[in-house]
Amino acid sequence: MSIQVVLVHGIRTSQTMWRSQLEHLAQRAVPAVAVDLPGHGSRMAETFTLDGAFATIDAAVQDAAARGPVVLVGHSMGGLVSAAYAGAESTPPIAGFIGASCTSFPRGAALATYRTLARAFDSLPDRGLWIADRVLAATIPVETRPDFAAGGYALDAQDVALASLGALDLAADLRRLQMPLWWINGQFDQLRMQERLFQRLTPQSELIVVPRTSHLVTAMRPRVFNALLDVAVATLEQQAAARAQQPS
Repeated sequence: MSIQVVLVHGIRTSQTMWRSQLEHLAQRAVPAVAVDLPGHGSRMAETFTLDGAFATIDAAVQDAAARGPVVLVGHSMGGLVSAAYAGAESTPPIAGFIGASCTSFPRGAALATYRTLARAFDSLPDRGLWIADRVLAATIPVETRPDFAAGGYALDAQDVALASLGALDLAADLRRLQMPLWWINGQFDQLRMQERLFQRLTPQSELIVVPRTSHLVTAMRPRVFNALLDVAVATLEQQAAARAQQPS
């Protein structure tokens, strides 16, 4: 049974943000799937709910787990929701987890400030898309620059999704994570604020900070992120081989 990878996108974007990772994994014959959460990408007409997001992730994980150990990978909002899913009391079939750009608890003043800024951008004549395009042009390599917008921007889902994150009990969920685990942040990521707390709550985890990189680590440093994906896959392959050698 081969290692399987399930990829969960961040807020506003879609499964297309993972194009570089999907291509990289395909070249290495590692099966992978990227999902669209409700209200995003191909499901833009739907309303985002946490239950719908959990159901989407669960369907992909359960399907992949029938073929091999699963590495669940989430970015930003997708990382927070995936961490909550992975840490559920029901213990879903996840063998490894990567949380990228998501080491900050979505609550209180921080969440309120983020929502206020998002609403301010949304009130601009073009809903802030001109600024977003300029930031991407200035920071993201040409080969991955179109990936965040290729599935469309889920602007209408943004505030609903942000508000829903406040209902997560992430501290409890993180404590239940027992699988190999990697937190990956860009050096200049605004969501690094509580990375050490996330690491303390998951003592088996590794924290990797990518130098000179923003929140969009998967696209700004695709080769680095893909190499870290390789580490996760190799770790689970080694564990699976060790279990296979154990006497029954």
